[in-house]
This record gives sequence, C-alpha cells and structure tokens, in this order.
Amino acid sequence: MAISRGVRYDSYNLFVSYEKDGHIGWGEAAPGNSEGAATPEAVQEALEKFIATGIEGFSIQTLYDRAREMQIPPCAYVALDTAFWDWTAKKAQLPLRELLGFSIPHTPTSVTIGINPPEIVKERVPLLLNGTTVQSLKIKLGSPDGIEADKMMFNQVVESTKKYKVKLRVDANGGWDVTQAQHMMQWLAERRVDYIEQPLKEGEEEGLKTLFKGRALPIYVDESCRFSQNIPGFAAHVDGVNMKLMKCGGITEALRIIATARAHGLKTMIGCMSESSVAIAAAAALTGGIDHIDLDSHYNLAPDPSEGAPMINGVTLPPEIPGHGAHLKEEFYA
Repeated sequence: MAISRGVRYDSYNLFVSYEKDGHIGWGEAAPGNSEGAATPEAVQEALEKFIATGIEGFSIQTLYDRAREMQIPPCAYVALDTAFWDWTAKKAQLPLRELLGFSIPHTPTSVTIGINPPEIVKERVPLLLNGTTVQSLKIKLGSPDGIEADKMMFNQVVESTKKYKVKLRVDANGGWDVTQAQHMMQWLAERRVDYIEQPLKEGEEEGLKTLFKGRALPIYVDESCRFSQNIPGFAAHVDGVNMKLMKCGGITEALRIIATARAHGLKTMIGCMSESSVAIAAAAALTGGIDHIDLDSHYNLAPDPSEGAPMINGVTLPPEIPGHGAHLKEEFYA
C-alpha cells in the first residue's frame, strides 16, 4: 500500500491469547515505526515488560492506564487490551459490541486504493469492485510528485468507477501544505468527494484553523488524533476524528475517544493499518456507533492468518457470537 509517507508491501504482526476460566481472548498487534514499536520483537519485549508488573486482579481500564504510564507503545499494548475485552465478553456470553452497548454494525466500510499511477489504478479498481459488495473507495493522495500527480490519479479513479455505484473519499495522509490543501479540497468537492482526511502533517494542526474557514469538504484528522486528550486542541477546527486501535492502544481508549468526540460535537471514523481479522473484528465491535468505517486491511492479506470479520453487503460484520468474533487460525500458531 502506497501513501504519502511511503510504501508497505507486507506485515509481520504479533498475536496474543489470554486464557482463564475456560475462555480464550484474542488480541493482535501490528508494529509500526510511528507507533513506537517497529518489529514483532519490539512488541513482544514491551508486552513482557508490562506483564511482569502483574495483570491479575486489575480492571481493564486500570491496566490500560498503567500501560500509558509505563509508555508501552500503543501498537503493542493493543494486543493485550483487545484480548482482555474479548475474554470478558466471552465470559459474559455476549458479543463484544453488545457488551460495549453498540448496535449491530450497519455502515459499509470503505476500501482503500493507495497512491499509484493512472495505469495501475485502471487495473486495480476492477479488482476491488468486481464481484464484491464494496460501496465506497478511499483514495490515498498526497503524492510525493505533487498535486498534479494527485489529480491524474483521481481522474482515473473517477473514470474507472463510472460503471460502479460507489462513494469516493480521500485521505492525504498529511501530504499537503495549507495552500495545496485549500486548492485540492475545492477541486475534490467539485468531483463529489465525501470528505478529506488528514490534509496536513501531524504537528501542523495550527493550519487547520485556516482550512476550516470556508472549507469545501468536511475535515477529519487521523494521525493528529492518537488519544482522547488530543481532541480539545483542534476540536473547533475539524468536523471529525479517525481513531485506530493501533494508534490509541485498544478498545479502552477508543471508547474514550468516541465519548470525547461526541462531547465536542464531532463525528467519528475508525480505520486500520495492517491488521488481520482479529484486530479488525475488535474494531468492528465499535462500529454500530461510528459514522464512517475504514476496516479493510484484512481483505488485502494473502493469506489472512485469522478469520471472523467478513464483508456482508459492504459491511465488515463479525459473527454474532460471544467476544469480538475472530481468532487466529490453528495453522498459524507458533
């Protein structure tokens, strides 16, 4: 997948199981340079350090807060947090989304197409849409080659999707400056794009004040929103926030992000990085209360080492069973 910050061809993730009282909870960590643990080895080291402090007899929220105090990388701790929540829901004999108080997921997920030259886009779009129930595409822009390259790619997406009934959304991954973002937002609005995600680089949130005035498209922030405490600083200058379990450290903080966003009158989105069905199913447990969904990374895996988060009528929809509904396939056990 190519985005404004680079290209990724594969993923090496770490899976965690938490077994107690006859129930097994599953969690997954997808390492990331920007998330504080770049390799599975780094993830494992961080988790072993945390577990050594003792985990039994504490609430999920207490353990999460301790992990933050210990500066355990969020992309590592998420494996424990989601395993704890999966186990808790299984012990309660409830689907995780029901335990959390959310309705059955009903909003279709976007499927992402990375930065590519037009000729690759022309080949890629039918592969994503033919014979599927995909209802929207998220197009990665912010090309290192500039906004003219972005326009050429986007025009090809429009051309290639004419015979399909799909919505179009755009994620710039911080690939533009304020002037470029203003121009591209107007240009994209004229082409019926739904919204723009992360137009400016993380750390340049001050520029959102300029973009927000007279904006041609709703603005969502992604990399700029890692934790709930980030939200008050830019809430007056965006329309919504995108949370990722790998950025925030799990369901515990995702719930806080949702609550904080709602308190500020913002809409919500949930996305993914390079997760399999385990982490995607955990994230999907929240989607009954989220406005926009981008849970599609597991559809790009060959193979997906886990199962439990299929697409049904465009929706990433885990089965209605106790827990988040996914597990690592036995053939991939170490």
